[in-house]
Amino acid sequence: MKKYKKVISTVLGLAMVFSLTACGNTQTGTTAQTTETNTTEPAAQPTTEANTEQGSGDEIHISYSYWGTPDEAASVQEVADKYHEENPGIVVDIVCIPNEEYVTKLNTMAAANELPDCGIMSEAGVLDFGSKGLLADISDMYAGADAAPLDCITFKADGKPVAYSAANEVLVLYYNKDLFDAANVPYPSATEAMSWNEFVDTAKKLTIDVNGKNAGEEGFDPENIVQYGCTVDNWTWQLEVWALSNGGRWFSEDGKTCTINTPEVAESIQKVADLMNIEHVMPYRAGLTDDGVQSTICAGNIAMSTGGAWNIGTCLNGVDFNYGVARLPQMKNSVTICTGGPQVVFSQSKHPAEAMEFIKWYMKEENSWDSLIATGIWMPILEKYYTDEALTNSWIDNENFPEHEECVGALVDYAMNNAQSTCWYYTPHTNEFIELLRGVLGDVWTGDATAEDVLKDNYDALNAVFLGE
Repeated sequence: MKKYKKVISTVLGLAMVFSLTACGNTQTGTTAQTTETNTTEPAAQPTTEANTEQGSGDEIHISYSYWGTPDEAASVQEVADKYHEENPGIVVDIVCIPNEEYVTKLNTMAAANELPDCGIMSEAGVLDFGSKGLLADISDMYAGADAAPLDCITFKADGKPVAYSAANEVLVLYYNKDLFDAANVPYPSATEAMSWNEFVDTAKKLTIDVNGKNAGEEGFDPENIVQYGCTVDNWTWQLEVWALSNGGRWFSEDGKTCTINTPEVAESIQKVADLMNIEHVMPYRAGLTDDGVQSTICAGNIAMSTGGAWNIGTCLNGVDFNYGVARLPQMKNSVTICTGGPQVVFSQSKHPAEAMEFIKWYMKEENSWDSLIATGIWMPILEKYYTDEALTNSWIDNENFPEHEECVGALVDYAMNNAQSTCWYYTPHTNEFIELLRGVLGDVWTGDATAEDVLKDNYDALNAVFLGE
């Protein structure tokens, strides 16, 4: 059994320093709404090298907004001070805004044309700002560089990049090798996704009642289960992956049309619900909490669980069982979705070039390597870490990760070849949409309504939210 080093509190503190944990707990799901008034002005022209130096020794100040406590802001200030040491002509002033006031404060600042030069934002809030012209075009951020971030973690407004995620995170399947070994069931593959039927059959073999019978045996008692075969996290945004896997989409590829009322989407959601209500291989989950892995597979009595790559470095680091990582099962297509909190440059910045350079520096892998990437909390954003074997090995070959071949197949190659952008990368209003969808799916999880009926009955309301009405 492979040993895993436990993540200590200082590492988690450093994760906060770099603003994002990618688990979506801080500001993910909080949309940055703006008023319809004309609050934007054309971005100032980039400051030239000549007037940056200014002869008089004056420094350029850029502001960076961040949510958190004063203690957290002090840590972020240390990062800003490091940047100043490396770039003496630039001073980064930290604007610390309490978490619960962050969106409201940005709205107010936008209306007054007083947004900071750059800052952190939630995934679901980026294109709400971008659609109103409040984010700068950062197409040239990586011009001339040896590598750029993966396209799937690039936020685009009208086809133009307006933000990149500071970390890459994909959804994967985790499994308890000890439970698989006890049942003499082959492990899921890291290189080839199981079909959905294979996944259900495997889950049945690993779902055990009080009498020791599995869910595929005659006499199995679904009312007295002591071990479940799986959980598929139904925290709402993660459900999008199953629509894509089943040949459907929540929204059209151009982000202009809501297509969640199609048979493919309804079937994908119903299959997840059926794991609980028909197949009896998954415990009931209301879809209201973002704790799928930590509340399921980490309990030791669930064999498989879907979750984010970040779980390697958080709740799975230090578990007392042997776990592996594999690709998600597929309904029709082998697909994963990616996410990662972004850093942005606001279009009201008077120093957009300097702000862009700071954000680019801030997101460099080496700045978060020891505390976030090497621990398994973040995956790198630059494509070269997925295509250059030496760079790939530099982040997956350490004691915090599962076995090498599993990581190559289920993390590296999977992210490079099978990852699609989560909806908030290409269409606005996703936060309100997801919140409404979460509310209407409750009866599907309890078995009191079908996904088809719920999506049909609520499509007009969902579409109105999608359109920003």
